[in-house]
Amino acid sequence: MAQPIISVFGSSAPLPDSEPYEEARQLGAMLAEAGFTVATGGYGGTMAAVSRGAAEAGGRVIGVTSGHLEKWRPMPPNEWVSEEIRHPSQRERLLHLVMNNDGMIALPGGIGTLSEVALAWSLMQTGEIAERSLVLLGPTWRETIRVYAQAEYIRPRDMDLIYLATSAETAVGYTRQRLAARL
Repeated sequence: MAQPIISVFGSSAPLPDSEPYEEARQLGAMLAEAGFTVATGGYGGTMAAVSRGAAEAGGRVIGVTSGHLEKWRPMPPNEWVSEEIRHPSQRERLLHLVMNNDGMIALPGGIGTLSEVALAWSLMQTGEIAERSLVLLGPTWRETIRVYAQAEYIRPRDMDLIYLATSAETAVGYTRQRLAARL
């Protein structure tokens, strides 16, 4: 059986040796040690950190890249990507990351990260993709989701499609638990 793939979403902004970078690196290592293949957006910031942590722990790292994104902001895939999957558009890249996995973990990030989370959540809500773990890691997500939880438009069963994790340990533990329940 192939290793399960966990897509990790996050910001391109954090620099090496920053706290968000090191936390993402730890998450990547823990995912690899738990037997997961890691898929990220393939570039810098926490994408590089997760890739680095997974590669240093002996894991497989997939980087999903986009020609359009590289025209917008020239950058190569990070050095820890062992397999690049390249798409011409950002739309195809996002769809690939959201649809081709066995679970997802979102670190704090910007508009791209928010779009990945919203797309994954919506596709699971409507049944276009099978339910799987969608873990939102860190206090930034807690506040973001608190606003949505108070809105009259989001049902409690839709809130049950996400899990708010406080640490890499709880994120990986929940991901393992959900995957085991699906098998």
